Amino acid sequence: MRELADAAKQTKAWACYDCGKCTATCPISRVGGDYTPRRHVLATNLGQRKELVENGSLNSCLTCSLCDQRCPAEVAYTTLVQKLREITHVDGKEPECPHGGALQSMMRVMAKGGTKQNRMEWLTDDLRTESKTGEALYWTGCTMYYDAFFPEFKISTLEGTRAAVRLMNRVNVTPVVSPEERCCGHDLLWNGDREHFELLAKHNVKLVADSGAKTLVTSCAECLRTWKIDYAPFFESAPPRILHITEFLSDYLSALEFKANGKRKVVFQDPCRLGRHLGIYDPPRRALSALPGIELVEMRRSGPGAVCCAGGTWSNCDRFAKKIQVERLREARATGAEVLATACPKCQVHFRCTMQDPNLAGEIEIKMSDVAQLVVDSLSQGIKSERDGSE
Repeated sequence: MRELADAAKQTKAWACYDCGKCTATCPISRVGGDYTPRRHVLATNLGQRKELVENGSLNSCLTCSLCDQRCPAEVAYTTLVQKLREITHVDGKEPECPHGGALQSMMRVMAKGGTKQNRMEWLTDDLRTESKTGEALYWTGCTMYYDAFFPEFKISTLEGTRAAVRLMNRVNVTPVVSPEERCCGHDLLWNGDREHFELLAKHNVKLVADSGAKTLVTSCAECLRTWKIDYAPFFESAPPRILHITEFLSDYLSALEFKANGKRKVVFQDPCRLGRHLGIYDPPRRALSALPGIELVEMRRSGPGAVCCAGGTWSNCDRFAKKIQVERLREARATGAEVLATACPKCQVHFRCTMQDPNLAGEIEIKMSDVAQLVVDSLSQGIKSERDGSE
């Protein structure tokens, strides 16, 4: 009872006046799912722990934060869900994870340590990196695992990872890419498994501290949110500057020299962790708008109102998530864009999974590319001199 009272206090759940805007906003509710955030807010306020455990709908939340943005009482529902999942996890309640829970098992193996990873084979000879210490560190995330787990999707999230390192090299930054990096634990935290999340957090924070890096760059919106917010209590000294690759690029766009690579319409998918969780909307758009030959177009629902990829934490891959993904891909196609640009590898995985439906492929299929890869594809041979603007 005390834990629920604390959760209500910390998230302002007590302030809910049952207006229903959260339910009207919720992407799951809008595609026909029997889901309402108010149910969990009410159960929290009434101290109904058994209801939260037995109801089973708590893990259906996408944690996309659309409801947070529109709640007139400023209830932090997304944070409430995270806290409630931790509470119910203690009672033995876990989400029905897709893919047999293989990804969560992999994360827990990493958390316990003692297993040697082969994380570095994706590095090609043209990429300059350090393995232990340096001024900047590139956080790869789990793209090498995604590509191995989902070969049938015919995607390469590692292309975005390589592109990010190439861009850092192009502006004379040689980042640390550590073979000792482990999953950031984002999904375990949002599945309620704080124990294994904290093991990963402590390992990774120490790893970065020992590297001496003053800047940490990542291409994964979920890793970025985890480092910026969820790892904050684990830093024993000042954390490094933590940036998404598109934020890092913002400091160098004027120096990079681009060439036209044909004319294309590109539409951008706002990841919920990058956008509503962290308030980062402009850097990816600035990067895309700087590329000659690319016309950036927007979906009807974009920026703060964007609909997420409905995959999140590998815990809610059901028919309602698929409906959300299909609607979103149709929305992207309706812009006339030839390419859907992403700023998180998870978006690519979930959208590509949906595109595998043979009954819908003709309606929803669209080429996807990481923003960093689109920037690399448009690079010419050099960078402008600060003195005279030449290469």
